[in-house]
Amino acid sequence: MSVVFGSLFPVFAIILIGFGLRKSGLIPADNWKVAENLCFWLLFPALLVKTLVEADFQSIQSGPFTSAIIMFLIAMGAIGLSLWPILKNTIKTRPEQFSTVYQTTTRWNGFVALVIALKLFGDESLTLMTIALALMTIVIQVTNIFVLAAFTPSGRPSVLKIFKTISTNPIIISIVIGGLINVLGIPMWPPLIDMLDLVGRGALGISLLTVGAGLSLAAALRPSKELLVGLVGKLAISPAVMMVSAVMFGLSGIQLSVLIVCSAVPTSMNGYLITKKMGGDAELYATTSTVQTVLSFLTIPLTVWIAQTYFGGL
Repeated sequence: MSVVFGSLFPVFAIILIGFGLRKSGLIPADNWKVAENLCFWLLFPALLVKTLVEADFQSIQSGPFTSAIIMFLIAMGAIGLSLWPILKNTIKTRPEQFSTVYQTTTRWNGFVALVIALKLFGDESLTLMTIALALMTIVIQVTNIFVLAAFTPSGRPSVLKIFKTISTNPIIISIVIGGLINVLGIPMWPPLIDMLDLVGRGALGISLLTVGAGLSLAAALRPSKELLVGLVGKLAISPAVMMVSAVMFGLSGIQLSVLIVCSAVPTSMNGYLITKKMGGDAELYATTSTVQTVLSFLTIPLTVWIAQTYFGGL
């Protein structure tokens, strides 16, 4: 386990540096939002397009891999929804609180997962991570919007609004563009690929810094029972469900390990904005995402070590 933790130490150290930079005021608060948007709209899409263009899909058996992801998403969605009557009757959870519990249990920080996968498994993990990003981003985005609408006063979103949310997501757009270029065999001008490579290289470090800058210790000091549910659901139940799903479909090695990383990372910080906009408990979201990120410094190495030691992970 110490080897895994040592490999991941640079990732967590950069997150802490981002937190320290924000707290110090050395970089103005508004600039962090610019950096976050830069990663979301340009740097990561460039990295994904380049990766997909150069990917060799024939070298991997994507059927069992995608099947394991789909089973995981269905299982986590079912587990999340089943918590509503339990939480409502036992700890008197309000509907808007539950919508946040559901989100923080099912959402994931794909940027952090990508960085960790690259650090642990190298470039070989890029294609697998891209497949995971495509499937999980679309399904989780849609289901979370529906749950927010059902448990908050904002009302049910229209099909057009949901389609617009998905079709304007730059991560999804870049995956579609890169995938089509690969599948159709469209030749890419080498200097253009070099340009995408140069732009994409900035995504990894900057994204980790913005994750650190988004941490809120003030929010973390407001504990609740709903917070505990979000922590257990994301950091313990989620990787356990993924482990079962991966084993059921006969996955091992790098494919199993990549999926475990995807399920073990904390929830994404950007879910806070849609939670606030649609009437969910935004403060609970901020609290949960912050504490999850801090605790994941320990839980991610432990989870990866368990997958490697007992389930045939790489």
